[in-house]
Amino acid sequence: MADSEEDYSSLPLADRVTHKIWKVRKQAYEDTTKEFERSGSETDGCFRLWLNDASIWKGIVADSNVAAQQEGINCLHAFLQFGGTNAGARSRPHTIPALAEKGIVSTKAATKAKAIDVLLLYIELDTPAPIIEDLLPFLSHKMPKVVAATTNVLFAIYREFGAKTANPKPVLQQLPKLFAHGDKNVRAEAVNLTVELYKWLKDGMKPMFFNDLKPVQQKELDEAFEKVKGEPAKQARFLRSQQAALAESAAAENEDEAGEPEGEPDTFDLFEPVDISNKIPKEFWDQVNSTKWKDRKESLDVLYGIVNVPRIKEEEFSELIRVLAKSMKDANITVVIVAANCVECIAKGLRTAFAKYRSTIFVPTAERLKEKKQAVADALGAALDSIFNSTSLTDILEDTMELLKNKNPQVKLESLRFLIRCLRNTRTAPSKPEVKMISDTVTKLLADTLEATRAAAAEAMGTLMKIMGERAMNPFIDGLDEIRKAKIKEFFESAQVKAKDKPPAPIAPQAAGPSKPPSKKKIVPKSAATQSQPSRALGVPATAAAGRGVPDEGTTPVKKAPVVQKLASKSQVSKLGRKPQPALTSPTRSAAATDDNAATNPPSHPKLGLGNRGGLTSRTLQAPQSNGKSAETPRAADSPSFAAEKAELERLRSERENWITENMNHRAEKEKLLHELSDIRLQNAQLIEEHTHDVLSIKAKETQLLRLRSDLQTAEENLEKKQREVDRLKRELARFSRASSPAATDLGDALTHDSFGGYSRDRTVSATSISGLSDHNRASGLSRPRNRSSLAGPPSYSLDDSPSMYPSRDSMRSPISDSGSNGGKVQGSRSDSEVRSGEITDPNENWKRAAQVTSQLKMRIEQMKARQHMRGVS
Repeated sequence: MADSEEDYSSLPLADRVTHKIWKVRKQAYEDTTKEFERSGSETDGCFRLWLNDASIWKGIVADSNVAAQQEGINCLHAFLQFGGTNAGARSRPHTIPALAEKGIVSTKAATKAKAIDVLLLYIELDTPAPIIEDLLPFLSHKMPKVVAATTNVLFAIYREFGAKTANPKPVLQQLPKLFAHGDKNVRAEAVNLTVELYKWLKDGMKPMFFNDLKPVQQKELDEAFEKVKGEPAKQARFLRSQQAALAESAAAENEDEAGEPEGEPDTFDLFEPVDISNKIPKEFWDQVNSTKWKDRKESLDVLYGIVNVPRIKEEEFSELIRVLAKSMKDANITVVIVAANCVECIAKGLRTAFAKYRSTIFVPTAERLKEKKQAVADALGAALDSIFNSTSLTDILEDTMELLKNKNPQVKLESLRFLIRCLRNTRTAPSKPEVKMISDTVTKLLADTLEATRAAAAEAMGTLMKIMGERAMNPFIDGLDEIRKAKIKEFFESAQVKAKDKPPAPIAPQAAGPSKPPSKKKIVPKSAATQSQPSRALGVPATAAAGRGVPDEGTTPVKKAPVVQKLASKSQVSKLGRKPQPALTSPTRSAAATDDNAATNPPSHPKLGLGNRGGLTSRTLQAPQSNGKSAETPRAADSPSFAAEKAELERLRSERENWITENMNHRAEKEKLLHELSDIRLQNAQLIEEHTHDVLSIKAKETQLLRLRSDLQTAEENLEKKQREVDRLKRELARFSRASSPAATDLGDALTHDSFGGYSRDRTVSATSISGLSDHNRASGLSRPRNRSSLAGPPSYSLDDSPSMYPSRDSMRSPISDSGSNGGKVQGSRSDSEVRSGEITDPNENWKRAAQVTSQLKMRIEQMKARQHMRGVS
């Protein structure tokens, strides 16, 4: 056995690591690990074999023997730890799949932990993106234990390196699939991973996957989120590049800044842009301009559902913003609230791309702050905050200052609160003109009649003081009374801001050499720096410079006198006393003093110019001059140029102020014109609506008129038809009366018929009376026309007197049918002589009764006509 072991150790290392005996392989792994640990650098020869043939690591990591696999993964860890970045880049394509399938699912806890550590070491050597990209396919593996182990590795990556270093977007897209997995271990690991990501991303990550989960899973995650809501997320492990950066800079500060997130994490880049322009329905544009507020609100509700996405694709939304600006002036506050919510979503989804729409939507939104209902104020405030976040303090400042001058107290109060929020959240300190503009406007509101407005103004001044500092704000609060000053100081101490006004950096001392004329961009008037540099360049002793009022080299001149006092050296303070101002002489005075000194000192000390060799080599070769003349000639020459540059600077400043004023006037005029244009458009829309309403009313009236004309025509046709029927009945009645006129002897029977005209007749009429009546009619019958009633027969009816229609069948039969039927019987049974010999006592009585029947028939005819007319009209 000993001989065989000696033979194995004599084999080359490449053969030993691939030997069929696992003990030989295990021993080779251990020996290689020791070589890596003893290596002096990453370029040692022990790494050459493994770098040239990196595919050999695949078999080592996935060794079939558990003990050999553990030693193989230890060997890979040592290779990466001591081999550096090159070792990780060469071996990574071969080892990641093997580690995912064989290493992190090992039954041995030590092997599993070492495999995870190797994956983290790969990330530390390079970046997390390639490792995460190689691990994501294993989340779809057919074996649940591989999926669960891969999820656990991702959890370890974000726990160690954080979501700022490792991009969480690819993993967030895989979470719904993990929560829908059938294995409970996979779902449990998915919960751990999600909670870890929540520590870094907070609620901003929910829109990416939360709606795809089951309600039970959502409830479980919400409960888990509540437990870690207050936990700070801190990066525990850093990349090699981050470690190098921390080593070069202040390690402690940079480590804290890298480990602790500032405020709410930004998850905007995690989401894909959504194209909302294609999702807006065509009927939205008509419905949003409807005269009914419910239609307008429903259209805006549909729009809110479309724009309520984390990120919106940048397109042209000018028309949509104008519609929302018009909705801000709507009379119904529910429409205003939904419109404000839409503006907030669009501003958040576009971020900086929304800045070009600020001039259209900002003023209409802010002017609607006059509503006193808190729900409206909250919606409008959120919309204004989103507009500010997409722009900057400078962009919204002018409009906000105009709002603070509004006559409506509610607008002033809410505008002040909006300004306070802007000052708290801005990351750029306002400029000096902006500070003056804010202070001049807000200090006037400290004397407002409303207590809430006065308190908000004091808070705004305190927040601004927190940004700029007490000293910068002293000129603006000096004229205030002590009570208001105390109130401002109180808010100043409690204010929390994100921006700080940075003081100007001190000027670094220049190297010895010839002085240069001051630049136009940075002019330091009355500074000792322009005087001390030529002296030092020409080798002037420090004592001589101090005697002329020039500070020594330890002094760092700056613009502000307090900084100069702070940086002055002890020797200067001892010579100049408590006030170093005399040392900061003007160039003209310095030049005059130098000329006097040069006149009294003859040029007999050329060796003083050689006191500083560096200053001599930086000058052109000239004849040696006296110390005073050579030291101060450049300053005498610089004095006119300095004055000219100062005048130029003042001119440029005045031009800049004029330009700013003109620009503000132009902006104000532009906003006024835009406001007028918006009002004109609103009036135009109202006129169009009124015109449409009038047109619809006219059309309705025309339709009603046409319907009435049609009804009238139908009634006329019915009347005409009835009239023709009446005429036909009249003609037929006349024809029947002519054709069946009875003899005079039959008149008594016709008149005594019970159903004549529908009335009962008196049967006591005698034959004599009828015969007498007939004789009387014979005598006068020759002189009367045939169409009138005669005594020879029953009375005939004219067109006016004859009935057109009879109410009953019996009345229609009498007297025509009775006269026709009964007349024949009378003629057949009685003779003329018998009739003439009949007893008629009173002939006038019969005529009266006939006239009465006739009048009754006429009345019935008129009633029938009236009834027919009523039916035709209806």
